[in-house]
Amino acid sequence: MNEILPPGVLAEMITGKPPRRDTFEGWQHYRTSRGRFTPAPQLAFSQWRALGPHGRSLYDLHRTATHVNLPLQETPMSLKVSRLVNRRLRNNALKQKPATRAGVMVTGWGYQGKTETVCEVAASFEDAWLEMHHHLNPAAVEGTWDLHAPVAYVQTPVTAKPKSTCQAILEFFGAPTRNRTLPELIAEVSQSLSDHGVKALILDDITRLRMHRADDQDTLDRIRAFMSMNVTLVLIGVDIPGSGLLREARWDAKTRQWVMPPSAHARIHGFETTQTERRFDMVELERFRYDTDAGVAAFHDHLDGMEQQLRLLKAERGMLTSGSMPEYLMRRSGGVVGLLERLIEDGAQEAMDSGKELLDEALLDEIVISLDDPGRDPDAGEIPPLPRSAGTRPPAKAKPKRTARNTVFDDRGPRAAHG
Repeated sequence: MNEILPPGVLAEMITGKPPRRDTFEGWQHYRTSRGRFTPAPQLAFSQWRALGPHGRSLYDLHRTATHVNLPLQETPMSLKVSRLVNRRLRNNALKQKPATRAGVMVTGWGYQGKTETVCEVAASFEDAWLEMHHHLNPAAVEGTWDLHAPVAYVQTPVTAKPKSTCQAILEFFGAPTRNRTLPELIAEVSQSLSDHGVKALILDDITRLRMHRADDQDTLDRIRAFMSMNVTLVLIGVDIPGSGLLREARWDAKTRQWVMPPSAHARIHGFETTQTERRFDMVELERFRYDTDAGVAAFHDHLDGMEQQLRLLKAERGMLTSGSMPEYLMRRSGGVVGLLERLIEDGAQEAMDSGKELLDEALLDEIVISLDDPGRDPDAGEIPPLPRSAGTRPPAKAKPKRTARNTVFDDRGPRAAHG
């Protein structure tokens, strides 16, 4: 059975915890372990039967883990995002000019893979940066010992304020944050970004900031001030253009960038911030579309890639790409990568549990996609609307109840009065 389930894989699947990328240790674990998952081998039904009860149980566990850990596939939409983020990270890191580094805004709706795409690019950038500098911080002061963190990933707090956002950044490095005033926190964030050699600061779910609140406006202003410290700011959020983050920005048609006004904070802990405008490239990670030949081909390629990763014993080639299945999957997912993955993931488990061991429209009609995730903020658009399944009818509109009319003062005519 060692050939079917490698030693240590079972224990890791049962006891392993998903890495928290918003801490230094968690990010390093994600960066160094991504892509190392070993999928279950592809077996025919006869080979599976020959394993025996215990072997079949272990293999079923391994292929379940395979289905819920489908690899990140490159799409034409994610490739556009990857190229821009990679270009900005690489170019800014190599600049020697004392100028503000342009940032990047990655927008799109929920469950479209924005975070995974950006983190993959940032992790690859850090791999190359560490290799180039022999895993040493080139800006380290002799005689000191600091964590070297070329990339810092931070989750914007749900109720983001200047203090809580600074605390979230410091918690990435494991720095103490309790009993600190806001000026002290800002000073420590500035010092941490410099001491740890941070080249890219990723702030996820940035649209949790509500620009109608004074605290949130001040938070964004202070975040922009960090761009003067040779740090590339990467902001990820749902519908950034409609969120209010660009309310004070203007579009520069010549440079094709969004230009933010200078930060109001002229000085942060000894770092003189230039009063130049902050520039951002904005790119949208779109969903799949089915209205052009190129869009249809891209969606079919994506389905073919998913199909090759599935380990269903009675599946045949073209299970997801032939007949009306592509159109069905497009209707069920709306072209959103995360919804499609959830549908296939749950469908594969149902196919295993029922013994059907393949996916078809009848089986998938029974799958209801649920996106209850306490880590996402529905008010910020992080949970998209769900398309209905093919067999689900829209809820019938309730007929309005008629309120009984008061008839005390009705004139019932002469006959009624006489009676």
